[in-house]
Amino acid sequence: MHVETGLLVIESVLLIFTIVLLLYSIREGKGRKAIILEIGKASKILTRQEYFLAVTDSMMDAKEEVVGCITGRPPREDDLKRTKDIMNRIEKMVGDGVQIKYLMPKFPDRLHIGALYKKAGAEIKYSSCLVMHDTRYIVVDAVLSVVGTADGVGEKEATKKGYRIPSEGISDILRDSFYRCWEGSTSYEDYVQEVLKQTGASPKQLAREFHMDEKELEKLVSG
Repeated sequence: MHVETGLLVIESVLLIFTIVLLLYSIREGKGRKAIILEIGKASKILTRQEYFLAVTDSMMDAKEEVVGCITGRPPREDDLKRTKDIMNRIEKMVGDGVQIKYLMPKFPDRLHIGALYKKAGAEIKYSSCLVMHDTRYIVVDAVLSVVGTADGVGEKEATKKGYRIPSEGISDILRDSFYRCWEGSTSYEDYVQEVLKQTGASPKQLAREFHMDEKELEKLVSG
């Protein structure tokens, strides 16, 4: 009887010990997974920052023209400063006589970036070209390109990394593709009018929905 009781006690102790080890292992596993996720997030932020730096640094080399196909997605909180940096760069370059043109997908929420870049001095158009849905690049003076890549396919995927390509051949191909879409695309002003007509929204409602300058929209509509 005493032996059976002793064995039962030992088995109970071993069971408790096993459960403790199991719980500790699960907790450690969750912690490890959380660390891996955080490292992944930090890596994505770093590569995205590198992409913006590649864009702004390449724009500095422009003497005549910068053209680009961009997603025009509304900036997230960590993109606000980068967007401001690009606006400042556009304003300075246009002041130095450089032509800057951007094509964006024809989606109403892209009006926000369009308004900001236009205010800085860039020419903006909206396109329904198929290539616009998952293409991201800029071409500087037809000799240098920066091509962006995303984690997935589609215009909703944020650009994560950029590749600087000093090739006249590739730049010519991208530039030709840009202007083929540019010719049949809708100007910023016309697209604003189009969205207002399609949605029945007022300039005030459009400004509130897409975080745009209401006074600028009023001027555009009345003009």
